[in-house]
Amino acid sequence: LGHNIDYSVSPQMHNAAFRACNLPHSYQRSDYETVEEFVSTKFFTSDTFGGASVTIPHKQSIMPYVDVLSDAARSIGSVNTVTAAYHEKGSKSGNEDGDDGDATQKRTLYGDNTDWIGIYSPLSQRIATTSSGDDTKGTILILGGGGTARAAAYAAQKLNCDILYYNRTPAKAHKLATVFGGTVLPSLEETVVQSAMPYLTDRILLTAVISTLPAAAEFTLPDYLLVEGNADMVVFDVNYKPFITPLLQQAEDANLKVVRGSKMLWTQGVKQFEMWMERNAPYRIMKSVVLENCLPDTK
Repeated sequence: LGHNIDYSVSPQMHNAAFRACNLPHSYQRSDYETVEEFVSTKFFTSDTFGGASVTIPHKQSIMPYVDVLSDAARSIGSVNTVTAAYHEKGSKSGNEDGDDGDATQKRTLYGDNTDWIGIYSPLSQRIATTSSGDDTKGTILILGGGGTARAAAYAAQKLNCDILYYNRTPAKAHKLATVFGGTVLPSLEETVVQSAMPYLTDRILLTAVISTLPAAAEFTLPDYLLVEGNADMVVFDVNYKPFITPLLQQAEDANLKVVRGSKMLWTQGVKQFEMWMERNAPYRIMKSVVLENCLPDTK
């Protein structure tokens, strides 16, 4: 569910997973300008609706239409995964009083957010722990101030990292800092970032940079962040198209570790599948399909 989502690789990924597991389900795009249009469709109201992935611009506007929010969705303030559970009216799960003899089904919609898992999991495998004398693993710089930036902040919080924020609209970054903690940078000038670092060092050492900026921004980092002392820094771009953004190209040229948006896509998609199906997902197949659809054409 989203708007202007012809680019999405999720249908290919999830339909391949259903086929691999011999499941009689299908996954299709639902492109609507508003959530209200979607929730009024026969598909949404029917008992064949098993759930949905939710993308921009509907991750927040879908929230009033789910019955139960996960802690992650509530903290992040957006839902990217809806799961439908059905039970008979009058059953204990559907009606605690058990006094409804109607045999029709009752539906409960659960709203969750797996975007943060798509960020947390790859980073947890790549970031090096610090020896600063406490439990903090380092400092993460988050670029952007939208919904995905909130998921990134939640992931950074779970990683027990200090957080720096930079966004061209500072008010959005300040909202993130209010909810998740951290420091807002008015600019990425070296002296500004140096003064905001939680630990005093003779150079700026970041654990990771997570860009949630649109690919069209063609953002790149200031050169001072690409020094040899930052060799362990991870550069994470949430965009999966194009496969190689200017930021990732810059990081690779500097021999830094990178995480592509394609990995975030299949990682969070695996979690969605497991929420819907209550079984293990065919990880390798989902990864393969994403890469097939994201890798640049070499012909």
